Amino acid sequence: MDKEKNPSPADEKAVTKEKIDETKDTPAKKTKKLSKKKLDKETVLSAEKKPAKGEKVEPKVAKPPHGEWTKNPMLKPRIEKVTVNISVGQSGKPLEQAATILQQLTHQKPSRRQAKKTIREFGIRKGESIACLATLRNKKAEDFLRKALQAVENKLSKYCFDNQGNFSFGIKEHIDIPGTKYMPELGIHGMDISVSLGRAGYRVKRRHRVKSRIGKGHLLTTDEAILFIKDEFDVEII
Repeated sequence: MDKEKNPSPADEKAVTKEKIDETKDTPAKKTKKLSKKKLDKETVLSAEKKPAKGEKVEPKVAKPPHGEWTKNPMLKPRIEKVTVNISVGQSGKPLEQAATILQQLTHQKPSRRQAKKTIREFGIRKGESIACLATLRNKKAEDFLRKALQAVENKLSKYCFDNQGNFSFGIKEHIDIPGTKYMPELGIHGMDISVSLGRAGYRVKRRHRVKSRIGKGHLLTTDEAILFIKDEFDVEII
């Protein structure tokens, strides 16, 4: 009876060894539990991301920049210039005919453009006038652009636009422009039209004094240029 009430020192040592062994085993069990908890959290997060069956998920649509244009007029795109070019490929009478047609369409005197190099196959010499060009700005540019877009049925390809928002298109026959009549003595000529878009504040990169760069946030993008042309000129982008 005395042995049961008062254990011997050998028994106490055995009990302490068992406790030490139990404490050594517990960390491994805890790590297993922690790994299970992490897995449970990952499954919960994945369940939250994936919608349940039957639930409709609204697609994320980018907000159009029209609201920003009305709040801040500095961000609204505008037409800086419209360049009309008729390339004839030779000087003389054909170039004079093209220049008169361009003057009738734009109501301003066109300038001549010279060849940059000699091409014997086409009979072009370096420095020879082979094309005529006119640059329109402000209201003249907008009025002419509306007529020119009607000649292509108010349709433009998305590949006409570059990364800075500028775009170009061609007209096969100038008589397709509304309000022009065919004149046998002048013939029929095609033309290339290039439109430069920008924003208020672009002058800082062109001025002679204290030139500076335009910030990335203020640069015009292709999507903004397409939205502007759609709204202002009712153009369909193919």
